[in-house]
Amino acid sequence: MSGWAELNPSPRTIMTPGPVEVDPRVLRAMSYPILGQFDPEFTSLMNDTMAMLRSLFRTDNRWAYPIDGTSRSGIEAVLVSLIEPGDKVLVPIFGRFGYLLQEIAERCGAEVTVLEKPWGSVFDPEEVIAAVRREKPDLVAIVHGETSTGRMQPLADIGRACRELDALLVVDAVATIGGVPVEADAWCLDAVIGGTQKCLSVPSGMAPITYNERAERKVLKRKRVERGLATPGAAPGSGGGSVRSNYFDLGQLQDYWSPLRLNHHTEMTSMLYALREGLRIALAEGLEARFDRHRRQEAALVAGLRAMGLALYGDESCKLPVVTCVDIPEGVDGESVRSLLLDSFGIEIASSFGPLKGKIWRIGTMGYSCSRKNVLHVLGALEAALIRHGVKVDAGAALQAALDVYAEN
Repeated sequence: MSGWAELNPSPRTIMTPGPVEVDPRVLRAMSYPILGQFDPEFTSLMNDTMAMLRSLFRTDNRWAYPIDGTSRSGIEAVLVSLIEPGDKVLVPIFGRFGYLLQEIAERCGAEVTVLEKPWGSVFDPEEVIAAVRREKPDLVAIVHGETSTGRMQPLADIGRACRELDALLVVDAVATIGGVPVEADAWCLDAVIGGTQKCLSVPSGMAPITYNERAERKVLKRKRVERGLATPGAAPGSGGGSVRSNYFDLGQLQDYWSPLRLNHHTEMTSMLYALREGLRIALAEGLEARFDRHRRQEAALVAGLRAMGLALYGDESCKLPVVTCVDIPEGVDGESVRSLLLDSFGIEIASSFGPLKGKIWRIGTMGYSCSRKNVLHVLGALEAALIRHGVKVDAGAALQAALDVYAEN
């Protein structure tokens, strides 16, 4: 007889920058029967997913498919496949996840140059463009939405300049895809990495990516054919400049996602069901309507926070719409407030990293969690928690301010 308790996770209202609550329709999709990875019914689902990802990324790229693994797996797959040892890489950094891009590029053997901006702000595109002209990098890697600081970097001008100067532009859009516009083609983005566990409201475990012909040329240049799987006439790579990862080799992965269906790994069946359903839900809502929903909940949340007398962190001109950062009031134990929210209300909000740890709260309004019910719930609970911690708050003002926003819309 087993002594292990039955699995019974507590219900939560998750208002962090990720993961967020998963749409029940996605959870239902994950319960469906397993199909073999080469079953025509399953490969048809793979094709559906690619087509829907093209719509999500707003691209005509041939290649749009998920990497099996968390969002970081997508970032690593793109960078390890595009960066050869000795390549010059420029990484503009304005928060924690820019440093991740720097680290992975260095592990790939790149000569990395970084630009740094104080946390809470982003780059004027001309600053990055000037650095691209000066450094002449082979590749530029940049974060679109930086969840550690709640800021969003404008990309269109940078993309056009990188195209003119023949530098590949790789963008981490993990936090933004499905919540704010990401225009892969219009902004001249060569490769984009998305995430499932944020605005798409799918469990963590897949990283949707897309890349264009410019990036594919670099991938094919480095392609190495796995022994025992080569088709007649295929030449195995020499290994000199080949990708140092087998699992994250885009050259092999795109063969798996192509009509060739060359075996690479066993696809994550239930996660593909989840991703396909999450994409279907997003596209059925309509991307513009979805973006508007995220902006509307952000506006109500911000109005409520300000009515409580709380100050927002960072430069408002570049605020990330799906993450709101709040200065913790002086003398208040931020972790104690977070614990009270979780223990008494079942609400989770986030702290932050590095220099911002203990200084701000981060409240996400993403995907399925991005709802009027959740915004009103978190505002009411936060007001009660602050009063409990001795903060003078105009009781009820936060909810009324949020309700005013909803009434206007």
